[in-house]
Amino acid sequence: MITQDQLKAATERTEALRRYLDIDTKRIELEEEELRTHVPDFWNDQKRAEAQMKKIKGIKFWIEGYTEVEQMTNELQLAFDFVKEGLISEAELDEQYAKTIDAIERLELRNMLRLEEDKLGVVLKINSGAGGTESQDWAQMLMRLYLRWAEKHGYKTAITQLTEGDDAGIKSVTINIEGDYAYGYLKSENGVHRLVRVSPYNAQGKRMTSFASVFVTPLVDDTIEIHVSPADISWDTFRSGGAGGQNVNKVESGVRLRYHYKDPYTGEEEEILIENTETRDQPKNKENAMRQLRSILYEKELEHRRQEQRKIEDSKMKIEWGSQIRSYVFDDRRVKDHRTNYQTSDVNAVMDGDIDAFIKAYLMEFAGQGD
Repeated sequence: MITQDQLKAATERTEALRRYLDIDTKRIELEEEELRTHVPDFWNDQKRAEAQMKKIKGIKFWIEGYTEVEQMTNELQLAFDFVKEGLISEAELDEQYAKTIDAIERLELRNMLRLEEDKLGVVLKINSGAGGTESQDWAQMLMRLYLRWAEKHGYKTAITQLTEGDDAGIKSVTINIEGDYAYGYLKSENGVHRLVRVSPYNAQGKRMTSFASVFVTPLVDDTIEIHVSPADISWDTFRSGGAGGQNVNKVESGVRLRYHYKDPYTGEEEEILIENTETRDQPKNKENAMRQLRSILYEKELEHRRQEQRKIEDSKMKIEWGSQIRSYVFDDRRVKDHRTNYQTSDVNAVMDGDIDAFIKAYLMEFAGQGD
């Protein structure tokens, strides 16, 4: 039976989550954002409406997640009192406690995923290492592991590339895994995975070591929200006509947009200068200049993402002994993560996709370091 101290600790963790997640503020924010959807022309701008609904969904997620934890903690308190009165058994209390702690830990874990890309889906690539059939079989086992993990978490999967092995297994596979925070969780899997087992492909029954690499990158949406700060825009107008005669523009329809841009990633500042004289309608030219500005900012964001992708590509480790992040030793019944030292003896569960404990250990240790 759980102790009074365990009950107190669960209650304190729940209260801490309320503060960390700023639930009271989020509830006010949700009301305000939902009011925006009640205007008559809300759905006239489909893209903006969808972005607003996505924002509301994000706020609701945290509120609903905390509400569930709070309710379970309150029920745990009641259950603790009911045991004293003989209304429920100690076993039922312990079961309620285990469920409550699991819910608290899941929300605590999700709270660690603060990076913008954490909430995205993921592109997961597996490549077999040197070693022929043995490593290709290992790569296929890893593919099954991640597909099972995704299935357990309700994520949508699609195999976008698959190269079969020469005799068995696979040489490589690319899997798109779509769902909230899939990247935030699976970024912990990036690296080389080492298998040690008595190989079914070795006639002498020798213990063999195989390697396969797992690479994960965010599955970026087609749309990238571009923020333009009105305070950083200044306008000049000028006459946009020709040299003389009837082509001379009598009014200042040409526009010159100056935008003070500060790179959100490097802090570097620059002035973006755009001139537009497409029409003799100044408001139209302003609109065209703003479209050009958004295009420039969009390209800058894409370039940043390309640079991040190149960093990931450059950081890929050689698939060989000594660079592994995790070892799976079948005959010793042990799976160990070399970064966190977390290990388990339940090899079968791990190979069936039960890797949440490894993910949690990784996030607990490295989430605050910005990867």
